[in-house]
Amino acid sequence: MTPRPEPTPSGRRGVSRPAAVALLAAIYLLTLASLDAWDLAAGLLVGAAIVIGLERFLFEAPPLPARVLASRAARLPAYALVVGWEVVRGTWQVALVVAGVKRLRRPGIVAVPVGERSATGVAVTALTITLSPGELYVDTDEERGVMLIHVLDATDPDAVRDRFQHTYDRFQRKVFP
Repeated sequence: MTPRPEPTPSGRRGVSRPAAVALLAAIYLLTLASLDAWDLAAGLLVGAAIVIGLERFLFEAPPLPARVLASRAARLPAYALVVGWEVVRGTWQVALVVAGVKRLRRPGIVAVPVGERSATGVAVTALTITLSPGELYVDTDEERGVMLIHVLDATDPDAVRDRFQHTYDRFQRKVFP
């Protein structure tokens, strides 16, 4: 049995796990534009999997002060633009390789330091890396403190590391540390 959420410092209770599953299922149904019973069942399963898999991120973190949330929200559009640019850049690079205009030189895995990223920051970095064609988050080696990223061109791993660190320092850290 799931315990009721503890009151936050502001006195408000967080969203319960069943409510989170229901909200995620509703988003799933809206995305499909469907009210079919099988789609509802699938949405509930997906919602439950997300709540279970991300429970420690969704339910245990103390709420952030309003000024921090406002600051992060204000910086989110710039970060979204940078992620969008990375998707366009990656799409262009993959298209050049697929069309035979550019030769596939040396694909490989680059170890990118986690650095000051929180667990949420690592998850966001992994997600945004995987959004861009030509790059794929593989794993995090916690012992070495690195994220393993597969890239199309690993001929200069330091340049790859510098690019990811620059994006984190300049844009992501301000939104998802």
